[in-house]
Amino acid sequence: MNSYQAKKFKLSGLNGISDQTLEMHFKLYEGYVKETNKLNERIAEFVKDAKVDQDEFAEYSELTRRLGFEYNGMVLHEYYFDNLKTGGGTGNSDNDSAFRKAAEQSFGSYDIWKAEFVGIGKMRGVGWAICNQNPANGVLSNHWITLHETGNVAGFAPVLVMDVWEHAYLLDYKPADRPKYIEAFFSNIDWKVLEQRLQRQKAQPIAA
Repeated sequence: MNSYQAKKFKLSGLNGISDQTLEMHFKLYEGYVKETNKLNERIAEFVKDAKVDQDEFAEYSELTRRLGFEYNGMVLHEYYFDNLKTGGGTGNSDNDSAFRKAAEQSFGSYDIWKAEFVGIGKMRGVGWAICNQNPANGVLSNHWITLHETGNVAGFAPVLVMDVWEHAYLLDYKPADRPKYIEAFFSNIDWKVLEQRLQRQKAQPIAA
C-alpha cells in the first residue's frame, strides 16, 4: 500500500503569523499524515481477504469514518500552507488578475467576495473558510467547513483555504482576536498560487 509523505514547507517570515506558530502548525499537520497512513493500514487489514467479517464491522466502520477527518485534515493543511507566501504578500489580489475577475463575475465585486469570505472566517466554532470553484461553470463560492470533513462540496475545487482553528493563531492572538488573524492571513496570501489553481480547473466560461 502506498503511504503519504508529509510535505516540507519552506514558509517563514509572515506578516502577523509567527514562525513559532508555523512550526507548531507543521507538526500538527505531520500528525494528520501519520494518522492517515495508520488508518489506511488498519483498514487494509480488515479487507485483505476481500471481505469484512460481521464481527469486525463496528470497528471497521469507526476507523473508516475517522479516516475522513484525518485525510481532510492532511489535505486542507497542504492547501493552506501552499496559499501563503514566505515574507508576506501584497494584501489584495491585483486588479487585472484572473482571481479578481472570477470573484467579480461570481459575486458582483471583489469586495463583496472578500466580505463574505471574511465573514465566514469570523463564524463561531472551529473549522475552515474555503473559496471553492465549481469546475462545471467556473463560479466561485465560499463555504464553512466544520472540523475537516463536514461541509466540503462534492466535486468543487479549493482555490483559497483559511484555517480558523485556534491553533492557527493562538500563539499570536487571543481567541477573541480572530479578526486580526484573518487580516494577517490576507496579508500573506500568495495570489500566484490561486491563479495556478484556477488555471488547473480549465473551467468553462462562467455562465451569465
